Amino acid sequence: MNRLILMFVAILSLSQFTAQSKQKSFDKNSKKMNTTEHYTFKLSDNVTRKTVTFKNRYGITLSGDLYLPKNAGNEKLSALVISGPFGAVKQQSSGLYANEMAKKGFAVIAFDPSYTGESGGEPRNLASPEINTDDFSAAVDFIGLQKNVNRNKIGIIGICGFGGFALNATAVDKRVKAVATTSLYDMTRVMSKGYNDSVTPEQRTQTLEDLSQQRWKDVENGNPAKGSRNLPETLKGDEPQFVKEYFDYYRTPRGFHANSLNSNGAWLMTNPLSFMNMPILTYLKEISPRPMLLIAGENAHSRYFSEDIYKSAAEPKEIIIIPNAVHVDLYDKVDVIPFDKLENFFTTNLK
Repeated sequence: MNRLILMFVAILSLSQFTAQSKQKSFDKNSKKMNTTEHYTFKLSDNVTRKTVTFKNRYGITLSGDLYLPKNAGNEKLSALVISGPFGAVKQQSSGLYANEMAKKGFAVIAFDPSYTGESGGEPRNLASPEINTDDFSAAVDFIGLQKNVNRNKIGIIGICGFGGFALNATAVDKRVKAVATTSLYDMTRVMSKGYNDSVTPEQRTQTLEDLSQQRWKDVENGNPAKGSRNLPETLKGDEPQFVKEYFDYYRTPRGFHANSLNSNGAWLMTNPLSFMNMPILTYLKEISPRPMLLIAGENAHSRYFSEDIYKSAAEPKEIIIIPNAVHVDLYDKVDVIPFDKLENFFTTNLK
């Protein structure tokens, strides 16, 4: 494979390599960060959290955290299911979103996708456009069975790469009444076409040739190839700005979690194969007449995904560009993420 193209796709989609064995935390004085129990945010005093499991349509057991407002009583709640970013776990951004939305009165489940985190699936550290789409619907299955949830009032929030899967799930699953995304990435687009669609047909062909040959190596060795990490242990200083921003979230106490591929591992080398010819947003317009809210940072390298989707989607739709924000600001900065807008959007449209 053209090494520049491999590096380009690997950095931007965080998708080329498999996880190495777990390393010691970057901070040897903070052993808590190597435990599943570690969360990157504080649970609200007004919210309860309970670990739950449920199966998707493929028989894979998913692990989630169910967040409920403490003062809900016997009221039937509107519900949200949340996942993302791509390569993250529920103790990171999706859990933070769930905590904030539960404070506002929603029943919320944040979950680890198939093959990652505490969820099942073999081999590990794999992503699938089809299966990860169904993961959202499986979370809808679960939360819609809860006795304190109104199953006719369920929405989805997708963060980063799981924003694309969230839109795909909403298009096909008519039980979902509204969908919102933040810092959205269309992983099938970026893996097949590169950042800003810069990959040429010749480069794409070479990438597929190399990935196809990698399958021979994997089957001959009896297991998927292992490679380098999604993010380096340290920065040299000359990395692209967005890599520094990812590092600032995933590799520092701000957002580090040992189970997160972006903090502590990587994807299988052949992970891009199923993304290369399966554009997940083909039926984007079929989300209509259910509403869509797209939120992106003004200075986010991923902003163009949300803007292009907004242009292509049918009404009702809305896009919000957060002034001065970069991609990862919408992962965890509660003073930047427009939670009041999300509350109003779902309160208005889950009916």
